Amino acid sequence: MSADADQRAVRCLVAKVGLDGHDRGAHVIARAFRDAGFEVIYSGLHRAPDEIVQAAVQEDVDVLGISILSGAHNTLVPKVIEGLKEYGAFEDTLILVGGIVPDDDKAELKEMGVAEVFGPGTPMADTIEFVRQHAPDRA
Repeated sequence: MSADADQRAVRCLVAKVGLDGHDRGAHVIARAFRDAGFEVIYSGLHRAPDEIVQAAVQEDVDVLGISILSGAHNTLVPKVIEGLKEYGAFEDTLILVGGIVPDDDKAELKEMGVAEVFGPGTPMADTIEFVRQHAPDRA
């Protein structure tokens, strides 16, 4: 058995938090991640921050991608981060945010612990490469 066979695929949760009902981008990134060889779980629409935290912890994900277009990122993302910290899962989870986020808010989200914010038009290859370079290695 090769060393590659011993490594498990990167596990990703693509999450739609809050009342945002636009999920086309989440579906597109979920498919791109699957095509890149990642294991992907999609939360579905209208999830509360606690539901996202529970799913991330129960599924033992390496990456949590939060898709948000509602403008509520400064309210909802901190609640998710706080929940991950309560479960001791924050340090082991690469947190990404995708959607429309003003530049000033991007800096604040990164200070809270978001690894990167990807806006509309970001090439899929860039997002996939970012995950490959930064996802926790738990093989």
